[in-house]
Amino acid sequence: MSDDHVILVDESDTEIGTMEKMTAHRLGVLHRAFSAFIFNSKGEMLLQQRALSKYHSGGLWTNTCCSHPRLGESVENAAERRLMEEMGMTSTFSSQFSFLYRAHLDSDLIEHELDHVLVGYSDDIPNPNPSEVASWRYVSLNAIREEIDANQHDFTEWFKICFDRVDSLQTSIFDR
Repeated sequence: MSDDHVILVDESDTEIGTMEKMTAHRLGVLHRAFSAFIFNSKGEMLLQQRALSKYHSGGLWTNTCCSHPRLGESVENAAERRLMEEMGMTSTFSSQFSFLYRAHLDSDLIEHELDHVLVGYSDDIPNPNPSEVASWRYVSLNAIREEIDANQHDFTEWFKICFDRVDSLQTSIFDR
């Protein structure tokens, strides 16, 4: 399976086939995805602003990296691969939870994903790929919450959906 295909799944994450990525997004077909979150030693989350040229959600702020695993690739390995491709950095990830969502996006595309959420830790300074990332910043969770409340249209749909759960995961780890 090439990079331009996604893994189709049912609601239990059972693989049922593959489809060309843009076709899956035009038709809104359920497929596997992941959202990776990096935190630094201060408890700040590494956000990226998607490149303006991205096929959807260009210019919006989101989690550290996100994408689709390849056939036969674990979501953890896919997150490590995409972290290097998007942000030019490395980290290991642990799976935390998954969620199902469907959202209508710009460019007449539909995200219908079973999204696996992973968390990693790093104090590294990113070296982002400009075709993927317009900007980046480490931000406190409280500041992110305030920004989402004030400017929800500045953030990706999947990020807004899972932010509260990711925030609650970090509550016991970091004193904010």
